[in-house]
Amino acid sequence: MYRKELYVFEKDKPHAAVVRNYSEQDFAELIQIQAESFPPPFPSELWWNREQLTNHVTLFPEGAICVEVDGVLAGSMTGLLVKFDPAHPEHKWEEITDNGYIRNHDPHGDTLYIVDICIRPSHRKLGLGQLMMQAMYELVVQRGLQRLLGGGRMPGYGRHASEWTPQEYVERVVAGEVKDPVLTFLMRCGRTPVQVVPNYLEDEESRNYATLMEWKNPFLS
Repeated sequence: MYRKELYVFEKDKPHAAVVRNYSEQDFAELIQIQAESFPPPFPSELWWNREQLTNHVTLFPEGAICVEVDGVLAGSMTGLLVKFDPAHPEHKWEEITDNGYIRNHDPHGDTLYIVDICIRPSHRKLGLGQLMMQAMYELVVQRGLQRLLGGGRMPGYGRHASEWTPQEYVERVVAGEVKDPVLTFLMRCGRTPVQVVPNYLEDEESRNYATLMEWKNPFLS
């Protein structure tokens, strides 16, 4: 199991942090973090539920990561293993993640697929998302996987949908002409765009598009 102790900084003030695997004892707090991160009118039935979380820690506990800051649970990231065919990259979030239940987790998969990342609003300027992403990269290396992959929402695209295609929008984000809250964050974490995917997730801001964002295992040719 995974556990890393380090410090995160609020300006120049250090705070003790721990990145570790989450367990059943964390479920109530993880659901509370979802409630804080996705308040009404976001439907509460789309927050994590106990059955989903139980599957995460049972089917693939290595892919169930959380972060504490000064002893307070502040966020989580979840993944599963899949076999990914780069020649046929298009898919929907609900299909590849089993709607977050990950019953399709493949122990022999070659790709660590990110199901979800969620950070408590009060802790969003501490670099916690990058810390958890790094833990997932380490898992990719440790297991000898080909890549980490996941669909990145494009919440800034809706404001430009009348003037640019989704691909043109991504090209402008990559060029630094536009900053997207999700895609730019994922690029800062070291991930690169692979392909724009339509109908990935019901998401009005992104016009239902997402961009597959990849991190390749640098130890594999």
